[in-house]
Amino acid sequence: MLALSETEKRRFAYGFWRYRENEIAAATEMLSLVRENGIDHLDTADVYGGPGGFGGSERLMGAIRARAPELFKGAVIATKAGVEPGSPYNSSAAYLTAACEASLLRLQIDKIDLFYVHRPDFLTHPAELAETLDGLVASGKVGAIGVSNFTAGQIAALARYMKAPIAVHQLEFSAAHADPLFDGTLDQAMERAIAVAAWSPLAGGRLGETGAPEFSQLRETLCQIGARNGASPIAVALAFLQRHPAPVTPILGTTTPNRLRECLTANALSLSRTDWYAIVETCRGRKMP
Repeated sequence: MLALSETEKRRFAYGFWRYRENEIAAATEMLSLVRENGIDHLDTADVYGGPGGFGGSERLMGAIRARAPELFKGAVIATKAGVEPGSPYNSSAAYLTAACEASLLRLQIDKIDLFYVHRPDFLTHPAELAETLDGLVASGKVGAIGVSNFTAGQIAALARYMKAPIAVHQLEFSAAHADPLFDGTLDQAMERAIAVAAWSPLAGGRLGETGAPEFSQLRETLCQIGARNGASPIAVALAFLQRHPAPVTPILGTTTPNRLRECLTANALSLSRTDWYAIVETCRGRKMP
């Protein structure tokens, strides 16, 4: 159903975290372009909302769906819960169940295709969390379960008690943040057939031709590889993620049509092993052993 684990094609997901709640026209235009280009995985969270406040992104998606339901036909809707303002994390049974029900109302849907635990809550035992998540699946409110920003150990502990499979792990992964290559999360995803979704795949947009000074050497490497392959550094950075055998689905968050089109060119770019490892080495600041 989720299709994120398909290995025969490269995929992107689209995220709504940058939109304000009242940006219905702009978000609808971008969503139309997103769907025209075959992206069918739409990502949000209850905590996303910008100045509009908690739940703003979900309310925005619900408003778009009410006006243009055709844009959601065949699409997977993913949202997250577990970040509680002021706590900061709460994965208790009462909180997650109420959060799921609130998300359903804001999104104006009867079932959440993919429901993530947004951040690990150290005060909730994995057995309690598993019981809550399995209950949401059994109730029909949730189609599949995901986790976000978990360690490999935290996923293993949760999976020990789960009846439903952990379908997706959403984590920070980019050419500027290569930790998942070494912390065991990508290895575990392949071992357990857990799909991987990468948030901030362009380091917040800082991997383009201009950006933060600390990424200047990395951008130079991306530009050099891009020049040899007739591609932009943005496309190279995304192709770097797509090259991993997990496989990895980058979540695009751009609100600009031209940038979206540029990102999509990564689908046609195949990085050599030499180029791929050059990016890893530049990111780490040292040669591979």
